[in-house]
Amino acid sequence: MPQLAYQTLERLHIGRPVERVSFIAERCRGKRVLDIGCLDETALDKQNTNEWLHQRIAALAKQVTGIDLSEHLPVDGLVTGPNSRIIKGDGTNPDVAPDIVDIIVAGEFIEHIENPLQFLSRIKLSYPGREMLISTPNGASFANALLGTISREAQHRDHLLTSTYKTLNTLCQRAGCRDWDIIPYRFYATEMLLQSTGPKRIAVKAVETIIRAYERLFPLRSFGYIVRIRL
Repeated sequence: MPQLAYQTLERLHIGRPVERVSFIAERCRGKRVLDIGCLDETALDKQNTNEWLHQRIAALAKQVTGIDLSEHLPVDGLVTGPNSRIIKGDGTNPDVAPDIVDIIVAGEFIEHIENPLQFLSRIKLSYPGREMLISTPNGASFANALLGTISREAQHRDHLLTSTYKTLNTLCQRAGCRDWDIIPYRFYATEMLLQSTGPKRIAVKAVETIIRAYERLFPLRSFGYIVRIRL
């Protein structure tokens, strides 16, 4: 768990950014997973790629129960594999029995909800002692700063907030978590690449490579963070 003084000029020691989907999926290997907020509007477009987190988790996990309120999800849920399904429900207050959950994943979720502290506190109360993996965009990312120089900003219309290394640390502290680690993840341009062809696709890939090189040198400017928590 990070030991921070919350001084403006204190040095923050973090590792190099990881590949978000691979990192999270690997930590679900052989486990029973509760996958919160796993069906956004781009998820089904990613079925034939390696970038749908739910699908990557299901390939390695023992069992996966997803939960989402997406309008794309049928009322009776969706079977996504021989050991995985997504049920329709409120991810901020999941009604999934603790005795079938080893690890909880909330990938790119907390930036969409009104009260992340209330959410994390509730999950801690419902699944004490379990491991949890949260991923969320970094408000101080180089990618967004770069877009800002050309009067652009990369935010989903449902985003209510973005986090930083220190605010995520504060979130874990106030929720009373036992232990946690904050790991940066590198920039990815999956949606843009899926929607691009020819020269535009080459340009997007080149920008992705440049941003990742910068993030390797300055990990606090990485695209986002994974928070690995012991509840």
